[in-house]
Amino acid sequence: MSDSDIENYSFDWLEAELQDTLDEDFEIEFAEPMLSMELRKIYRAQHPEMLDRKVYFQNLLRLQAELIKVQDWVQHTGAKVCILFEGRDSAGKGGVIKRITQRLNPRVARVVALPAPSRREQSQWYFQRYVPHLPAAGEIVLFDRSWYNRAGVERVMDFATPDQVEQFFKDVPEFERMLVRSGIILLKYWFSITDEEQQLRFMMRIHDPMKQWKLSPMDLESRIRWEQYTKAKEEMFERTNIPEAPWFIVEGNDKKRERLNCIEHLLTKIPYEDVPSEKVSLPDREYNPDYERRYLPDELYVPKIY
Repeated sequence: MSDSDIENYSFDWLEAELQDTLDEDFEIEFAEPMLSMELRKIYRAQHPEMLDRKVYFQNLLRLQAELIKVQDWVQHTGAKVCILFEGRDSAGKGGVIKRITQRLNPRVARVVALPAPSRREQSQWYFQRYVPHLPAAGEIVLFDRSWYNRAGVERVMDFATPDQVEQFFKDVPEFERMLVRSGIILLKYWFSITDEEQQLRFMMRIHDPMKQWKLSPMDLESRIRWEQYTKAKEEMFERTNIPEAPWFIVEGNDKKRERLNCIEHLLTKIPYEDVPSEKVSLPDREYNPDYERRYLPDELYVPKIY
């Protein structure tokens, strides 16, 4: 097959995949299903330079195809990948995580989103509750918030004492160096949005019945303490941005560009390559002439309403 044939085949595959998955992608992307027209107009007026939908989907599919290559490489080599997603409330962390894992094997790539610590966990070594979730060989783990809760929400909301916060800052660089020395590829992303954009997204959540569950009391409190979170973030960068595990800031005012930029960058930080794979062929089905399919009663079937 010539280079031009390969290029045409790749383009045809992309177009076919785009058409085949368009309904699913529209469903995922339909972010404001219950919003009033007034709120939609306000949001669009605030985002006049939004990325073209077709450009977005074509690049998203291309990047997701590369992520599958990463997955195959991780399984083949036994690599361990750990990615932390931190940032402002409503900054788009969940959306990026969803697009990264959308087409991956959940047995290889899993998301960790821990609840508030129990009394027992509060008495443990701080990092203890996170260690069991770290990747083993052949795994990719995405933390939707991580041990950096102590430098952010726990600090600002006074859930941790100043001594505990200071101890965290002393411990976390060495903890992360240990992870890297053990062979884990550790990536840390901070998702940043402006004050005005966060306010707009919170208002959208308030008026969208399908998204109100995302708006927790902590989120509302974060609006009040915007400047305190900013100061906490700045010190966190200053004290935890180490050469072995640097921070990467993703600007998130435009959700589509945010997702594509983050995935593009992530791919440059993992030294993956194509791995050999066996050609898959579908075996012939065996037929037994004496086999008769049993009759199943109608009540076992889900009613065909649609």
